[in-house]
Amino acid sequence: MLLRTTDPFREFDRLAAQVLGGVGTTNRPAAMPMDAWREGDRFVIEFDLPGVSPDSIDLDVERNVLTVKAERVARNGDWEMLATERTRGSFTRQLVLGDNLDLDRIEAGYTDGVLRLVVPVAERAKPRRIAVTHAGSESERAIEA
Repeated sequence: MLLRTTDPFREFDRLAAQVLGGVGTTNRPAAMPMDAWREGDRFVIEFDLPGVSPDSIDLDVERNVLTVKAERVARNGDWEMLATERTRGSFTRQLVLGDNLDLDRIEAGYTDGVLRLVVPVAERAKPRRIAVTHAGSESERAIEA
């Protein structure tokens, strides 16, 4: 059984956020927590989206801007809400990605409420060796660029 204690300040904050366009309303989409790190030749980005249907997740890349959108909807049915602390509604986040990433090969997966994106480093951005020839000589040697 869930017992609900009344906290008038929490209720006031929640009501003020809804009325004044606070986090999670339709006027202002809620933010989604994110972690990002590099693993060798790829970048990994994870977004926390618990309770979001995979069908509501929308990923879009335009130029070098990645936009993530998702929605958590209220459940329908014959029930009475006793507590409502989890944000519902529209979530959105935009990231500006560097030119050294291969945006055509982004991989995305959604497991256990976590959206995981893997963005590989572009081939043109990886270190490579360039052959140098000596004028008047047949010998070549490689230097690192």
